[in-house]
Order: sequence, then C-alpha cells, then structure tokens
Amino acid sequence: MNTLPPNGRLLRGGRVFARALLVWAAVTVLLNVLDSMLAGFEMDSWWQPLVCALLFGLLTAVVWPLVLRVALPVAFFTLGLGSFLLLGAGVLAISFAVPGVVVADLRTAVIVTVGVSAVGGLTSSLLAIDEDEIFFRRAARRANRQGNRDELPPGVLFLQVDGLGYDVVRRAIRDGDMPTLAGWLAADSHGLGLWHTDWSSQTGASVCGILHGSNHDILGFRWYEKDRDHVMACAHPRDAAEIERRHSDGRGLLAGDGAARGNLFTGDAPHFSLTMSSIAGLVPKGKRRRRSRADRVGAGYYAYFVNPANALRTLAAALIDVGRELSAAARQRRADVRPRVKRGGVYPLARPGTTVIARDVVVSAIIEDILAGRPAVYADFLGYDEVAHHSGIERFDALAVLRSIDQQIGRLHRAAQLGPRRYHLVVLSDHGQTQGWAFADRFGESIETVVGRLCGGPAAAAGGKSPRRQAEGWQATAALAEATAGGGLIARRLRGRVEHAGTTAGQARTPSGAPGEVSRAAPGVVVVVSGHVAMVSFTEHEGRVPLEVIEREFPQLLPELVDHDGVGFMLVRSEEFGPVVLGRDGLHRLATGVVIGADPLADYGPHAAELVKRVDAFPHCADIMINSRYDPETENASPFEPHVGSHGALGGPQARGFLVYPKEFPPPGEPVGAEAVHRLFRDWLTHLGHPGAAPPAEQADPVQVQAG
Repeated sequence: MNTLPPNGRLLRGGRVFARALLVWAAVTVLLNVLDSMLAGFEMDSWWQPLVCALLFGLLTAVVWPLVLRVALPVAFFTLGLGSFLLLGAGVLAISFAVPGVVVADLRTAVIVTVGVSAVGGLTSSLLAIDEDEIFFRRAARRANRQGNRDELPPGVLFLQVDGLGYDVVRRAIRDGDMPTLAGWLAADSHGLGLWHTDWSSQTGASVCGILHGSNHDILGFRWYEKDRDHVMACAHPRDAAEIERRHSDGRGLLAGDGAARGNLFTGDAPHFSLTMSSIAGLVPKGKRRRRSRADRVGAGYYAYFVNPANALRTLAAALIDVGRELSAAARQRRADVRPRVKRGGVYPLARPGTTVIARDVVVSAIIEDILAGRPAVYADFLGYDEVAHHSGIERFDALAVLRSIDQQIGRLHRAAQLGPRRYHLVVLSDHGQTQGWAFADRFGESIETVVGRLCGGPAAAAGGKSPRRQAEGWQATAALAEATAGGGLIARRLRGRVEHAGTTAGQARTPSGAPGEVSRAAPGVVVVVSGHVAMVSFTEHEGRVPLEVIEREFPQLLPELVDHDGVGFMLVRSEEFGPVVLGRDGLHRLATGVVIGADPLADYGPHAAELVKRVDAFPHCADIMINSRYDPETENASPFEPHVGSHGALGGPQARGFLVYPKEFPPPGEPVGAEAVHRLFRDWLTHLGHPGAAPPAEQADPVQVQAG
C-alpha cells in the first residue's frame, strides 16, 4: 500500500489557485446567464457578476462552515436541503451589499444558490479534481510536518460490508463486481479468508463480539427477556446502549484514540459518529466517556454538509437511487421473479438513507480519521445488506450497490496512503445472507401464528392477512397435517411420551407488561423472531421452562413444530437430558453428544453443536429456540421475517463471513465466532506495534476458537 495508484493525482503547484480561478469564471458566466433568464434577478453592470461570484465563493468557503456549526440541525433533518435556504439568505444579504444587484425574494436567492453550487461541483468534476484532492493535499502537509510516517505504528481501517457472505464475495470478485478487492488479490498483497458466525448470525451479536470481545447472551437482533418483560432490540438506541453497557469493559478494540463510524456499538472508541449506542446521549451511566463536540452524533453530517455542493450531490444521488429501486421492483414484478417481497410504501424513499447518505457521510468521516492519524477505525457500510433483504443476495440491483461500496473502498485505499501514518485496510463482513421465500408467504401463516394456534391462541390472529389469505393458510396447514398424520420419528416419540403420561394441555395466564412491548402469540406465550430464528417464551413460568413441562401444558406444540416444513431444528432443555436439539428425523443431546436417528444439526455447519450448546447456557435463552429449515441442495431457507435475503441463525451462506486482509499479517485461519475475530484483530494490532492491543489473559471461551 505504499504505491499511489495511477488515478491518485495530487494537487501540486498552482492547481489550487487554478481551480479557484476556473470555478470563479464559471460562476461568473452562470450569473450572467441567470441575469438574462431569471425573473427577479438583475445586474446592470459588467463588474457585478465578477464581484458577486467572488463573494459567493467566500460565503461558501469561509462563512458557511461557521454558520453550520450553529445551524447543523437544519441541514441534518433536511438532508442538506435546509442549507440552501440559509445560503439563500446569505445571497440576499450580498445583493443588498453590492450596489445595483437585485434579488427579488428568498425563492430567487435559493435558485441562484443551487445554480452556483451545481456549477462549482460540475466544474471540479470536469477538471477531474474532487474534494478528496483537498484532503490529500492536507494529508501530505501533515505527513511532512510530522516527519517519517514509519515512526508511528501503522494504522488499520476495518471496513465492514454488512451482510456480504463469503460465497457471494468470491463470485463478486470473480465476476468484476468488486474490482478494488480483485486488484488486491491479483497483486497478491491481500488474502481472502473465511470466518464462521455464532448461532446468531446478525449484526448485533457479530459487531458486539468483534468490537467488545463479548456477545454473551445476545440471542438475536431482538429477543425477549422474561425477567424484565421486555423485548431487546439492537436497533433501538436505549437497548443498544444497554447492550454496550453489559459487554464493555472499557478496553474494546477501538479504545486508545480509535474511531467508530456508522456502527451499532462504539468499541470503546473516544471518537464516534452515526453509532446507535451513543445516539442522543443515551450512553448508560458509568460508561460515558469524555468527548469533544466533534464526536457527537451529528459530527459526520457536519463534516459532510459543510460543503453545500455535497448536499446537492447527495440529493441527486438519492433521487437516482429512488428511481433505481422503483425500476428494480417493477422489473421483478413484470418477470414474476420469485422469491420476492413487497417493496412499495416508504421503502423506496428510505433506501437511499443506507445506500447513499450514510455511505457518503461515513466515508467523509473516515477520511478525516485518516488525516488525524487515528490508529484504528471500524466502519459499517449498510447498503448491500439493506438491498439484499428486499431484492435478493445476488440480484442485479444488490450487486450494483456492492459495486458502489467497492468504489468507496478504493477511494479510502487512495486516501490512506497520504495519512500521517501508514494504513492497512481490512475488509470484512459481520455475516452473510441465505436466500428463500419468506415463511409467512410460503406457508400462509407466520411462525407466531403457528405457535399461537398450537398453544390455544385464536385462529383470527393470522398475522394481519386478509380473510381469503387466512383461509388459504389454514387450508394449507390442515392439508399438511393430514398428509403427515404420523409425522417424523421425533414427532411420533413426542406424541408417544404425552400419551403415555396421559396429560392434557394447561391454560397459561397473560403476563404483565406494557402493551406493545412483547409479541404475544397466545395468552402467556411470547414469540420473537429475528431473521431465521424464532424464540418462544412461556411467561407463566419463571426461568427456563423444561421440555417436560411444555409437553404437559401444550402437548401438540413440539410434535407439530418439529414436523413443520419450515422448521429445521429446535433447542429445548430437558430435566432428564439437559439441552436437546430436536429435528424431524432425529435428536441430538448436546450434554453427552448422543444422537438418535438423523442428526438434526448435520446440515448446519461443522460447529453447529458447539454454537447451539453455548446459546443454551445464556441467561435469557428462550424456552424454545427455533431455527428455520435449510435445504443444502438449493441453498434456500425461509426466514421468519418478510425478506428475500436474510440471516440471523445457522443454515448456509448466512453463517459464513469473509475477511480480506494484508498478507503481511499473521494468517487468520478460520475463526469461529465473533469473539474469536476480536482476538484475531487484537493480535494484528499487537503485531503492528500498538500498545495495549493485546487481549486480556483470561481463559478463552472453548467454543470461540480458531479452526484450521
């Protein structure tokens, strides 16, 4: 990474002055054009456009950054559009200051402002000089002032492509969808590695484990805590802050002047922005760290919107992305592509938030981190994960987003070479995605409805579907039950146990708790879904409810679930045998390793038994943990949420993340679990000479070891 790529031109000599002169000339021409075409905008002398163009440039370059420090909320909550109103007011003020210039009203002033910003940005683009050139020039100056870059330990940029699995990235590199990574591998400077996720293959568990070294008791992206009667959600700021409080020891991966950008958690970084656990000052008491104003949530937006041309580019790119989404959804409907989900409503307007706005703001913040010489930066690019959920993991529009992320990685690679220290880039994913037809669409009823029905819940609670769709769902379920009256091996054994005991179903009471905090499938039964895992809790009982009690109170529940075509395996705890995994044709007693019939975990990866056994020991492990059925021949599985590409459990590509790493680093092997990735990254930082990067000397979790 010591050689600047051919497209890495730097500002030299008088290019800054030449750029300013050319932009000034272009804006002057624009003002003359607007004078002749725009009603309400008049100039009566030849010198006025020259003076106004100069004053507009000073307003944008000098005055506007100072104003934005006070007016940041206006830009923040309007995606930069409000900045043009404020700049329009500045244009009005200039018209009053320059004799003979008339700007009739604020509307006219805003039009002039947009035109000036567009011409300035277009001129820079035509000259092949973007704003990064300014950053690179500043970086070169800092490096010269600070002396030899090799005097500081090299820094690391950890760039996470959310949801991009190992299998997909290999094909993307092969097919030219990630040319930056392909170039690194072709040059033999980087290697491509595989890591195995925990049972919970989702961002919350993975990122908490990678950044803080612990993801203990994180069951999914959301899960139910019976002792608090509360559903924890990683995407909720207060819950994210609580999760970080539980897992942070103050010595996270980014402690020691690191930076977190666009993440769920901070990794104990003193510098962070767009990070869920720190939103609105909700970092829990006792974990709040001293930070500067620049580290607040809006810091990334400030750095980005300080240039009004960025707001214009963001708006244009966002509108283009809305058009791409509408076009892609229409193409899927016309071609009757399956599986697919509904992509209407507000989603086309919300999608650019991850694919365009957050991406550009995060990249801008990382460049500033490079200029500041931060030793470690961890950033998350969300766009691919979001589009793959709605489109599919290798559909054309998901790959288009992937290409745009790869382009930004190349941009950061270029910027990293001129920081005050050398930088290595590590590109990784927090998990992959497995594709399939959503459970509710495939079977006509949601998993919550299935559980509720089998626990005595009302048939009307069919997941909000129309009466016709409900009827189709019940007919399909009835037909399935009739066709498999005997059921599989384990269903027959479970029914035999119930008949032998001569028990009947009991009635559970409705638990206390605020309405809307939990998803109640039936009285006393809570079901929470997280991608490919569903968690069933019986609130009538404190603590973990054993298999024998479930059989006694709900005799049809386990046999019907284990035979369901959408259920792969279930984890329950037996009073007699301890943790037991049930499948259609066999069971696996985790405490002893005894397998009866076909091993239900056989299709879920070589580490499935250890990973599932680990979750069984979590304090908030649900009474029944359900993993969706995975078909290894088609690599399909039906998620319990309405997604096409999904993740959150075991089964196929969702559980295989990737690592692209410099080959001069110690080889990673194949880490198993996010905590093992955390230790690997600490080892790499230690290898580079970062003080305090070595992991604590406590006993490692025997499950979280590096294999291979």
